[in-house]
Amino acid sequence: MGTIRRSPPQGGRFDDAGDATRRTRLANERTYLAWWRTGLTAFAVSIAAGKLVPELSDTGSSWPYTALGVAFALIGSFFVLYAFRRHRAVERAVDDGLFVGPGEHIVAALSIAGALVGVVLCVILLLQD
Repeated sequence: MGTIRRSPPQGGRFDDAGDATRRTRLANERTYLAWWRTGLTAFAVSIAAGKLVPELSDTGSSWPYTALGVAFALIGSFFVLYAFRRHRAVERAVDDGLFVGPGEHIVAALSIAGALVGVVLCVILLLQD
């Protein structure tokens, strides 16, 4: 755990670079935890879609909901794994005084995966008796 400083940095003077770095590291930590919360939410949706919905309704076949649950579980796993990768990359960039974005391919992949799961959900709901 880090050192807790009880007095302002630099003997009471405002330190632009030091304070900005601290704020950036804290923001990175909050973002890391947000990725985790998103992953845990996807896991909860996975259980609900894959197990609870078929149990609570007369849908007939449960395999579409199981497949949807697996898709949400995979997306949740990605969020949790990506959280570590992203946190580490931002920490290294802060150490080097640089900026690192999330990467266009990652953002596109998450957007496509979310849209596909949404379309599959719509199809399942429309075909349900």
